[in-house]
Amino acid sequence: MEPPLYTERLVVRDWTVGDAEAALEIYGVEEVTHWLTPTVARVGDLDTMRAVLRAWQEAQPSMVPPAGRWAVERRKDGQLVGGLVIRLLPPYEEDLEIGWQLRPDAWGEGYATEAASALIRWAFGQGVDELFAVSRTNNTRGAATARRIGMEWVGETTKYYDTRLDVYRIRPSDLPRPGLA
Repeated sequence: MEPPLYTERLVVRDWTVGDAEAALEIYGVEEVTHWLTPTVARVGDLDTMRAVLRAWQEAQPSMVPPAGRWAVERRKDGQLVGGLVIRLLPPYEEDLEIGWQLRPDAWGEGYATEAASALIRWAFGQGVDELFAVSRTNNTRGAATARRIGMEWVGETTKYYDTRLDVYRIRPSDLPRPGLA
């Protein structure tokens, strides 16, 4: 994504290896990784987090937009508060998933909604006609964020990741139009 996306309070930008310490506060925390799909083990140490970020950096240029992984940084202090992803859902043919992860001390501030909404608008500008979010059936925080973004619950499935998941969808026509309340 060039250049980064800016919202009122956030910057959505590419990850760097220098983000490892802050990223570990997200992906090294069981409260966060417990909800990820597919099931992802908590990143255990700084060296492993650096390796993960290097892999994400290396993969990013070969991903076809709007697919990718991005860091979410707070504008007022440059603090990294989360991550975003757009990727193909299994069986990896056409359904694109948007996902968000925040470090626990940033929960409840509206950052996931703000960052994901900006990324969705950017993705639709790349010609995407719909995006999905999937969450474990008891992930009330993830489901609430999906609804705040404007996503509609479309049912449950085991199609993705062989796990029972709630599925949410958003299309360009679901976005609020400028000037309308």
